[in-house]
Amino acid sequence: MARHEDGAELHHLVWRLGPGWRVCSSAVLGGGIGPRSWILNAQVPGGYPRMDPDRHLAEIAAAEGLAGPGAGLMTAADVTAYTRRTDEAVTATATCGLGVRGWAAAPAEGEPGPHLPGTVNIVVTVPVALSDAALVNAVATATEAKVQALLDAGLDCSGTPTDSVCVAAPAPDGGGGEPFAGPRSRWGARLARAVHAAVLDGALRQS
Repeated sequence: MARHEDGAELHHLVWRLGPGWRVCSSAVLGGGIGPRSWILNAQVPGGYPRMDPDRHLAEIAAAEGLAGPGAGLMTAADVTAYTRRTDEAVTATATCGLGVRGWAAAPAEGEPGPHLPGTVNIVVTVPVALSDAALVNAVATATEAKVQALLDAGLDCSGTPTDSVCVAAPAPDGGGGEPFAGPRSRWGARLARAVHAAVLDGALRQS
């Protein structure tokens, strides 16, 4: 979807999940684990000036007609260049902006400044219910697959300082949901392959 802000044409991606879904995410809006009706990945200008990204995302969601609880991510990357891959009903979508990247464990650089928009955002949809532990495990698996993809693309990094991940799955109905989502579990393996393929494609386009 396109929108105009401060004289610039920007875009955002929207997932309209509807009722009955849960999301586990590190999103700046609606992060954590809980019921979510939608996910928004919004492009913002480089050097993002606002200090209220959660409110900004809520404004974009309202203008898009998104109602109920949702999760919102931001990126300075061009979201129209998103990459999407599916592995046996698990779908991963990535927006990759890798201009500022490095290793997660890096020497201290003084006091942290304002958080800039994430540049590698990953949204995964899984067709089966996952337990709370499996949802958290799925985020870890997606992150491992992202790092593997970046290395396979020849990049000397584990990501960017502000990457975000969202994993969406149907809410458990009576039972507790699938208990595992590690990379050797049935659904975790599919998730890992989908994320790896999506991020690898996005990273190679920039190399």
